[in-house]
Amino acid sequence: MSESTSGGSVVQPSRKELPVWAEREAAWGELLASCAKGDQTALASLYDQSSALVYSIALRMLADPGDAEEVAIDVYHQVWRAARSYDRSRGSVTSWLVTLARSRAIDRMRSRAVRARSEEALDRHADMPSFTAGPDETTLAGQRRQRILAAMAALSTEQREAIQLAFFSGLTHAELADRLRQPLGTVKTRIRLGIMKLREELGELVI
Repeated sequence: MSESTSGGSVVQPSRKELPVWAEREAAWGELLASCAKGDQTALASLYDQSSALVYSIALRMLADPGDAEEVAIDVYHQVWRAARSYDRSRGSVTSWLVTLARSRAIDRMRSRAVRARSEEALDRHADMPSFTAGPDETTLAGQRRQRILAAMAALSTEQREAIQLAFFSGLTHAELADRLRQPLGTVKTRIRLGIMKLREELGELVI
């Protein structure tokens, strides 16, 4: 049973649905507790079971599948980092995920406005002459490359393989699943969790 939402707010389950809802909440609560202990498998399971809810909220607010997908990744990145601080007495896991999804979607709306202004400024200066990168820029680029390589090395073998194929082979997710001989959902989860890990490792670098 998927919990319905309206504008991102949680609609309480009916009396008939309550046992299923309670069972799901208990399962998600256990997965979240495992996440708090550093269990990445639990995070993958929580993502598989709850990401449809998070994605649907983000899509409703943003009306863009790509942005909604990014918001979902951001939500589970935050879940991983904040699992220890989750307090069940303050609300259900579902309510917490809904709140995170709405907050991240609002952040994405704001970043859209900033990006639009930046692109407008770039357009105004598009005719300015370009300059060859100097020694400082070259050194900085080398340092960034080393950080990215180190972050990739920190991934699991499965995540690293999936991300490398996804970004450098030009294959679709379905083609990746066929190449890796894994279910499509498994491949997507490996890529998303790998990207989340890279973001955590790389900090201010954009992935």
